[in-house]
Amino acid sequence: MPAPAERPFSRWPWPPALRASLGLHAAAGMAALAVPGAWPWALGSVALNHVGLTAAGLWPRSRLLGPNVTTLPPTAVQRRQFVLTLDDGPDPEVTPAVLDVLDAAGAKATFFVIAQRAAQQPGLVREIVCRGHDVQNHSLHHRHDFSTRGPQALAQEIGGAQALLADLTGQAPHCFRAPAGLRNPLLDPVLHRLGLHLVSWTRRGFDTRDGDAARVLSRLIGSQARALAAGDILLLHDGHARRTASGRPVLLDVLPGLLSAARDAGLHTTTLREALPARTLP
Repeated sequence: MPAPAERPFSRWPWPPALRASLGLHAAAGMAALAVPGAWPWALGSVALNHVGLTAAGLWPRSRLLGPNVTTLPPTAVQRRQFVLTLDDGPDPEVTPAVLDVLDAAGAKATFFVIAQRAAQQPGLVREIVCRGHDVQNHSLHHRHDFSTRGPQALAQEIGGAQALLADLTGQAPHCFRAPAGLRNPLLDPVLHRLGLHLVSWTRRGFDTRDGDAARVLSRLIGSQARALAAGDILLLHDGHARRTASGRPVLLDVLPGLLSAARDAGLHTTTLREALPARTLP
C-alpha cells in the first residue's frame, strides 16, 4: 500500500508563536538598520527568541511549534477510553510477550515502531495488526539528532518510515511521535504535508530508565488527586526496555497491574487509529 500523497505546503497554517517569531526578526532587523547603536538590542532579542523556540522543542508536550496531541478527543473521554502507546519496537523478545499480555487482558495498544526495526521483523509487525492493535510512525532510524535536522532530512526520516510501514501493514500511519519527543520548528510543515498528527503523551512511566516496576506503575496510574483518567495517552516501551533486577523486561511486570487498575477505574483501552480522526486541512 503506498503512503498517502503529500498535501500542499502552501496551506500549512503557521502557529502563532512562529508568526510572532518572524515578526520579531523583521522588527529587529529594521531597528538595527534604522536606529544607530540599536543592533546589540536587536541581536539580543533575536537570540532570546531562538532560546525560547529551542526550549519549546525540548518540551515534548508543547504546542508552541504546532499541533500536538496530548489527550484523546472528547468522544473517547465520554466512552471512558485511554490509549496505551508502546515505543521503539518491535523487539523480537519483548513484543510477542507484550501481545500475549494484552490478549489475556482483552486490551488494545498503539505501537509507535521504528521503521528500520520493523523491516527486520515484518512478520511481527503484521502480527501486531492482526491481533487488533495499531502501528504508527516513530521515524525511520530513531536518530538521536532528529531534533536538529532540516526539512529535507526530516521528510526523509518520516516519509521513508511512512512508506515502509504502509507497505508492511497495509495501513498508512496517521500519527507520528518524535524520537524522545524532541523536535524543532521545521517538523510540523513536514507532518502537515504527510497528513500526520504529532502525538506525545499525558503520562509516561520512564521504563527505559527505571527497572522498578512499582515505581513505573505508580507514575502511570497516578495519585488520588490525579489518577489515571479517560482520555489519557500513556507512554511505555517494548523496545529499549529496562530490565528488572532479575533480568525481566520491566514492561512485562507493569502491564498486568496497569490494566487491572484501569479496569477497576472503569476505563477501557482503545487505539489512536480508532480514537483520533485523520488530520484535516484547516
